[in-house]
Amino acid sequence: MVAQSESRRRQQELYGAAIGDVLDRVTSTLGLSQAAVARTIGVSAPMLSQLASGRRTTIGNPLAVQRLRALVELSDEVVAGLAHSEVAVRLEEIGRQDSTTLTGPSARPTGDPSTAQLLRAVASGQDLLRAADLLAAEHPALAELIRVHGTGSPDEVRQHLDGLLR
Repeated sequence: MVAQSESRRRQQELYGAAIGDVLDRVTSTLGLSQAAVARTIGVSAPMLSQLASGRRTTIGNPLAVQRLRALVELSDEVVAGLAHSEVAVRLEEIGRQDSTTLTGPSARPTGDPSTAQLLRAVASGQDLLRAADLLAAEHPALAELIRVHGTGSPDEVRQHLDGLLR
């Protein structure tokens, strides 16, 4: 049980909330089953169950993270009064998203991708943290860049950039 609570704490650090809490919110607001959420975001139902319970910490697919984020936004819109007739259309759109961004608007960004987008497109947060640990002794600045830009919040990334560019 300690490992699961640690996993949920780490999810909160990585994603801003434990995935089980996000899943409960999305399923109750949108009236979806956990299996329907899994299909929509593009992961297996068992994997989503493991994430929700804390038996697994990270979502390895950045696209699945983006789609889950879009489901959270949709659930917020439903709470704010979005007509339920729009929900099915939006769910289909979310399932077709092909963006690999994890921050900012759900639409594909224009221009050059950020360092965070590139790092998160090629590795999970857990893999990035392990890579940073391996680099830390010989290349501490690079390790910190991977840690912050690979798993940090948008505010942490901005703060890190501000510190580098001073």
